[in-house]
Amino acid sequence: MDLQGFDTLPPQSAAPVVLVAEDSPVNQALAVSMLERCGCRADVACNGVEALEMLAARRYDAVLMDCQMPDMDGYAATLELRRRESGTRHTPIIALTAQAMEGDRERCLESGMDDYLSKPVGLDLFIQTVRRWLPLELRDWSVEH
Repeated sequence: MDLQGFDTLPPQSAAPVVLVAEDSPVNQALAVSMLERCGCRADVACNGVEALEMLAARRYDAVLMDCQMPDMDGYAATLELRRRESGTRHTPIIALTAQAMEGDRERCLESGMDDYLSKPVGLDLFIQTVRRWLPLELRDWSVEH
């Protein structure tokens, strides 16, 4: 069995962990697959309420946040997370949304999100954006596609 190249992958405990807050099972699977392609591990929340519960229970290196979800949308979840962090830790949040109208990016940033990706997003832009927000010590763990 040829294991060449596997030494570049991080051990599971060292890989960046990203929370995907997304209500669509198809989009969840796609985001998780893309994260795995760049060397990350992922957990999934189906709405903003669940995302906040998961963020309270563990530390994530970044969050991919859909804007339109049931129970609590991504804007409200981001505002609440920023209130809870209040100057302590700042978890990078990247909007991953189908909303691509004029002003949508600004609305995401105003709610406290750090970056914005519009669906559908290409793999190269996705990886580049996620890497930009990972902690410096974890960026090297990402692998090329």
